[in-house]
Amino acid sequence: LPELARAPSGAASKWGVRQKVWDHLEASGLAEFPRPVHGRIPNFKGSFQACCSLRELDVFSRAREVKVDPDKPLEGARLAALQARKTLLVPTPRLRTGLFNRIVPPAGATKEILRKCATSQGVKEYSVPVGLDGKAQVDLVVVGSVAVSEKGWRIGKGEGYADMEYAMMVSMGAVQEDTPVVTIVHDCQVLDIAEELLDDHDLTVDYILTPTRTIKTHCKRPKPQGIMWHKVSCEMLGKIPILKTLRFREKQAGKDVTLQDEHPALENTSRAAVSAKKVMAANPQPQAAPGSAQPRVESDPVNPRLEGCGTITTVYVGNFPPSLRVSELKSALREFHVAPLRVNWQGAQHRAFLEYRDQGAAERAVSSLQGLSLGGNALRVELAKSQRNTG
Repeated sequence: LPELARAPSGAASKWGVRQKVWDHLEASGLAEFPRPVHGRIPNFKGSFQACCSLRELDVFSRAREVKVDPDKPLEGARLAALQARKTLLVPTPRLRTGLFNRIVPPAGATKEILRKCATSQGVKEYSVPVGLDGKAQVDLVVVGSVAVSEKGWRIGKGEGYADMEYAMMVSMGAVQEDTPVVTIVHDCQVLDIAEELLDDHDLTVDYILTPTRTIKTHCKRPKPQGIMWHKVSCEMLGKIPILKTLRFREKQAGKDVTLQDEHPALENTSRAAVSAKKVMAANPQPQAAPGSAQPRVESDPVNPRLEGCGTITTVYVGNFPPSLRVSELKSALREFHVAPLRVNWQGAQHRAFLEYRDQGAAERAVSSLQGLSLGGNALRVELAKSQRNTG
C-alpha cells in the first residue's frame, strides 16, 4: 500500500485527514473526473472495479431495496443494483427536494440504458420522488467516503449529508439497527483514524470495498439512532425542506425537537406558546357545517393585533388531503414560525390562502413550507397569482 495508507493519520482534526487524502489522490495521479477532488467524495482510478465487488457480498444478494449515494465513484454500485433488478434509491442532491428518488429504467432497458440510469444525468431523467409516506424499506446502504478505517470509522467530505440521510431514514423507519452500510474507496483512503475524532452522529460502516480488498469491519460502535435535533441548526433546517416535515411529525409524537440555536431561548419560547394557547382559547372559531363548500375566512389567533395593515401579500397552499383540518394547518404554520395575519380556509377545494403583512413575510412562508407534507400529501406552496391591496 502507499505510505499514506500504512501510516496513522497523525492529524488533529477531520479536516486534516480530508486534506491529506485529497492532496495524495491528486499528487499520485489516482484522482479521476470530476477534478479537483478537493471538497468532494473523490472519484479514483479503479472505482468501477471496487464497485463490482458489491455483487459478491451476501448482504447485496439478499437485499431487495438498495440506497446508493449520487457520488461519481459509486456509479458502478448503482449499475450493479439496476442490473440485479433491485429497487435503487438515490438521495436527492443536498436533500433540496426530498429524501430519495427511485430510479425506474424504461421497460426492456438495454445495457446502455441501464448504464445511463446509473449516471448523475440518468438519475435525473429516470427517477420518481419517494415521499416520507412511500414506505421505503432499505436493506443495504452504500455511501461514499473521503477516509475510512478498518474499524469502520468514516470521514465524509464535511457537510454532514450522509450522516443526516441515515438519521432521516431511521426517523422514517426506512432502516433498522442491523441494516448493513457499505463504503467504496481507494486503498489509499483506508487509514487509521483516531477515535476521538468521531462524533455520536457520525455514520459507521460494516464493509469497505477497494480495488484490491473487501474488508468486513465488525464495527461495534452504534450508528445514529435518529435525528439529533440539538445538533441541527436553523440554517440546516432552512436548507432541507423534508427535515421540517420530520421535525413537525416528531414534535407531534412528543419528542424533544429543540434545535441547536434554540436552546438559550427555551424559556421565552415556552412563554410564547402558553400565550398563544390563551389567545386561541379566547377566540373560538365557528365551524362550517359538514360538507359545506363555503370558504371560511379565519383570523389567525396568534397575530390578532396585526389585522388592518395596508398592503397584503397572499400565499396559496394547495393539495390538502380531504381529512385535513384547519387546526392542523395552523399548528404547522405556528411550528414553522410563519403564522399569517389571516387564513382563508377553503377545505372543500383542498386549499387555503394565507395573508401576510408584506412580501418579505410571504416569501419566508413559501420558503419554510416548501416540501411540507400534511396527512400524506406534499403541499403545493407559492405566492398567489393575484395580489390585492386592502387600502
